Amino acid sequence: MGSAILSNIFENIRYILYLCVMLEWFKEIFNNNTTSSDPMKYLIVGLGNIGSEYDHTRHNIGFDVVDYMAKDAGAIFSQNTHGDLAEIKHKGRTLILLKPSTYMNLSGKAVKYWMDKHKIQPENLLVVVDDLHLDLGKMRLRDKGSDGGHNGLKDIQEKFGHSNYIRLRMGIGKDFHSGQQVNYVLGKWKPNEKMM
Repeated sequence: MGSAILSNIFENIRYILYLCVMLEWFKEIFNNNTTSSDPMKYLIVGLGNIGSEYDHTRHNIGFDVVDYMAKDAGAIFSQNTHGDLAEIKHKGRTLILLKPSTYMNLSGKAVKYWMDKHKIQPENLLVVVDDLHLDLGKMRLRDKGSDGGHNGLKDIQEKFGHSNYIRLRMGIGKDFHSGQQVNYVLGKWKPNEKMM
């Protein structure tokens, strides 16, 4: 192959690379509008069920965790679309706490709504959820994974089309007899469990 042909090939490659760079630059300009995500905003979702009959049950440990965070920061929850919200400012970041009002099995609707509304990146989502497969008091933090049979996580994954979001699983144990899982999960904490 002659040097003139090689030179022509390299010139064409250079031109194609130049076009690619220009296309990326144009994409950045035209996609950098008000719909872009805010990397300093985080959504922390505590999963649970609304209604006084579910207050402080094992299944509502997600609500209890975000309630504690809000109280500790002096933030107050207010009723809003698809849930109660509180906002905390911490070291230049905005932490939006959410307790969905859609009930556990439809949690994805609320989570998706608030992520879209606040333009929150999927990697800035943390979901706090009960897990009866973990011993009482144990916690497990994962950045992706299966729903593990949890209907709240299942709905979130269905709404997102993926499971690449951070979840904090809070162990509630499985101290129940066969056939008593629902009563156990929806049951109130025993006095000795509250100390955990």
